[in-house]
Amino acid sequence: MKLSKQEFLSRSGLGHETLTAWIEEEWLIPDGSSVEASFSDIDIARARLIRDLQLDFGVNDAGVGVILSLLDQLHGLRRTMMALRRAGRITSE
Repeated sequence: MKLSKQEFLSRSGLGHETLTAWIEEEWLIPDGSSVEASFSDIDIARARLIRDLQLDFGVNDAGVGVILSLLDQLHGLRRTMMALRRAGRITSE
């Protein structure tokens, strides 16, 4: 489901400035141009994760960047493993 920028802000509870900063940091990467950006439910979950890391765990901006990078790498590896499994190159035990 694609969400407009305004819908995303409403559902995520973020302000415009925070969203702009997170996009500049590439913590969130919307589809489309900055004027007609669209977001997904995954972006909502990622925004909530970022907010939880900052507010609940006290993670600073540099730490958030590292954590998001590691999570993205993990998800990329999972996709690769699933593709290899589907191709029959690895088996699950």
